[in-house]
Order: sequence, then structure tokens, then C-alpha cells
Amino acid sequence: MSAPIVVGTDGSAAAGRAVDWAAGEAALRHRPLHIVHAAEIWPYQVRRFVPPDAAERTSPAGHAVLLEAESRVLERRPGLRVTTALVVNATPDALRDETEKAFELVLGHRGHGGFAGLLLGSVGLRMAGQTAVPLVIVRDGAAGRGEVVVGHDVAEEPGEALRYAFEAAAVRGARLRVVHAWQLSVDMAEAGYALDEERLNDERRARVIEAYAPLHERYPLVDVANDVLVGHPVSELTRVSRTADLVVVGAHPHRWGLSRLGSIGHGVIHHAECPVAVVGGPR
Repeated sequence: MSAPIVVGTDGSAAAGRAVDWAAGEAALRHRPLHIVHAAEIWPYQVRRFVPPDAAERTSPAGHAVLLEAESRVLERRPGLRVTTALVVNATPDALRDETEKAFELVLGHRGHGGFAGLLLGSVGLRMAGQTAVPLVIVRDGAAGRGEVVVGHDVAEEPGEALRYAFEAAAVRGARLRVVHAWQLSVDMAEAGYALDEERLNDERRARVIEAYAPLHERYPLVDVANDVLVGHPVSELTRVSRTADLVVVGAHPHRWGLSRLGSIGHGVIHHAECPVAVVGGPR
């Protein structure tokens, strides 16, 4: 069986949207869907002391959450392979365990227990910096216009984010927009250098095209556009997210094999107006 799309749910409206998105993603990629709910038992939540039947005895509400999510999916996509898991553990630990052999993890932008003013729930924020598989944060917002957006830094080697973005555009039949935004250094700005922005943009565009050229050969049917401009990467990616189906940002590889969320990824998942995929750095 192919690696599943894993989605976490707590029964909230945001989690329901994440389940819907994950089900659509599973159908597009011809993968099974695995729905996870974590039953947190405080203050005695010590993993090695949790009995095997703890989930059955302690969380009838958790079973109800999973049943509702599974029924919701199968009502709309009766042919989809769906499994569920009720795990007695802290939510981040439960999700990390359940995604060890997953293709990607999908979460809502916030769930129950979060303060209304927070743009991203604590679980999503923690997983964005820790998960070893791509993480998709599903946000509210209008439907996109058939476009996947990926941010690319010409100072870094092409990584998994570009590969993931090409594949995501291919399975959706969508255009891929590669966005590279750069800023003048403080030293240049203070010195008042007269820079030829058009020439610098052209040079950077050539490097962007060179970076994704091998992937374009692998996915020749994907229509690729590129935006190279002077601006803050978070601001520019947030702007294009208003009409995108998905924005893809990279995470930096961590020495333990996990990912470390950088400042740009952190900003984009807080402010984007469409789902955001956080994908690990170069292999």
C-alpha cells in the first residue's frame, strides 16, 4: 500500500476543513487517508504507563470525532481508502508517531483550545518545525485559480520544496509559479548605491530557471511562470497566496533528520490566505 495522507482532527471547524482538503489530496494522489485523533490524558500522561486499552476506556468523545470525520469523507468520496487512529498521547507526539511512514501530514490552522487571535495553533506551529514529512496547514479562504506557488531562494540549492511543488502542480493540472523576492542589503541602501534592478532581476531570474530546469524536464506538461522582484519574501508570497491553491515553502534540514522552520516559512504559514505546505530542505 502506498504511504498515506495523514490528517489530524479534534472535531473543530478548522480540523473539518483540513480533513476535507486531505481527502481531496488523497484522491488526487491515489493514496489512502489516515485520520488521527489524540486523546490527551492530563496530568498522568506518561507514555510508558498508558495501558493498551486506554483509548477505548477514556475517550468515547474521541471515537465520535473520528467516526464523524470518516463518515464525512466517505459520504463525499465513497471509493477512498480511509483508516482512523485514536492515540492516547500528547498531540504532537501522536502525530509524529502516526506520520513515520506517511507521505504528508495535514492540519487545520488552529483547533479547539487556541486563542481566537492566534493565526496558527500551537500544534501546527510545533509540527511545522519538527515533522520529517511535508506538512500542509489548511487555512480559510476562497478557492484558488488553478495555481501552485513555491518560494525559491537563489542562494540555496534546489531542494524538496521545488520537487514537491512541481508534483503538486502536475497532479492538479495547475500552473506553477516560482517566486523569488530579494531585498537590498542595509549597507547598499545606506550607501545610496544606484543599482540596476532590472539587470539584477534578470540575473536572478536566470538562476531561478536554471534551478528548476531539471524538474521542468521531468514534468514537461506543467506550465511554469516565475516572479523575480524586489520585496520581502513573506510579503510577496502572502500576496500571491490570495489567488493560489497552495503555497509551498522550504524548511531547513535538521541534524536529527527533522526539519527546522525558518523565518520565511514561519511568516508565510501565519499570514498566507490559502493552504501552505512546509517541505524539508535539500536531500
